[in-house]
Amino acid sequence: MIILGAILLILGFLLDIPILWTVGIVLVAIGVILFLLGAAGRTIGGRKHWF
Repeated sequence: MIILGAILLILGFLLDIPILWTVGIVLVAIGVILFLLGAAGRTIGGRKHWF
């Protein structure tokens, strides 16, 4: 999610499309939150690991 969000951020910036920029920010934020919760050992959605 973090990588997809970063790609959308870059595309939104380069192509000047605001919706891509917004979706990219949301995906990066969700990806970072899920990563931090997973790294802390918290169970997310009934699973301990997302890989």
